[in-house]
Amino acid sequence: MSHTITPGTTLTTQDVADLIDHALLKPELTPAEVEQACRALAADEIWSVCVRPSDVRLALQAVDGHTTRVCTVIGFPHGTTSTAAKVAESRQALADGATELDMVLNIGRLRGGDVDAVTQDIAAVVEVGHAAGVLVKVIFETALLDDAQKEAACRASEAAGADFVKTSTGFAGGGATLPDVRLMRAAIPDTMQVKASGGVRDIDTLLAMVAEGVTRIGTSSTEALLAGAREREQAGTLVVPEPGANVAGADGQGY
Repeated sequence: MSHTITPGTTLTTQDVADLIDHALLKPELTPAEVEQACRALAADEIWSVCVRPSDVRLALQAVDGHTTRVCTVIGFPHGTTSTAAKVAESRQALADGATELDMVLNIGRLRGGDVDAVTQDIAAVVEVGHAAGVLVKVIFETALLDDAQKEAACRASEAAGADFVKTSTGFAGGGATLPDVRLMRAAIPDTMQVKASGGVRDIDTLLAMVAEGVTRIGTSSTEALLAGAREREQAGTLVVPEPGANVAGADGQGY
């Protein structure tokens, strides 16, 4: 089954909200700030809030009564914790109530050519996540990789049984670009999905990402994206363009 959205499809603002994982991952955020943000975001019924592992229980309480889910990150942001640590972190996150896991692959091992180790690392987290019935996304950190390494990361993620490949953490000086998501979409089967994170701050960029096969957006610009979606929906122009759109806002810089 393909998860992509066909170019020419007219979307609603709720369709856009259903694409969004809102990132609440900055280390300086206080519990009160996380709770306040989660409550506001849940009122917009976005797909999920993506919070730090220590905030999962707090976020669950804040979104109670809404459809918004709670996603968390594993091995974040560098991907260099041991596989055993990632597994333990995943189990704790699931016990706390997380419904999606975004894990960072071992970037150094990938760049060093040890794709088998990377695959095994991903597979260990996927096994834990899937046993609990939750989705697992694999974060590549595309700003640190060349195209061959991105393709190798896609193959490793597929072999490990992951549900999504994801561009970036937002903490390495770069984020999603149209060429990167195009490459990733082409390198995985239709049964897997692509999450674009970092640099998606306006509705034109979001739509251009969707045109390239993206089905989830990691962002901290939810308010601007939904405002743009409402305006375009009212104008009847909230439509997925053809692939290859030239969008000035798709600079891939940060969340």
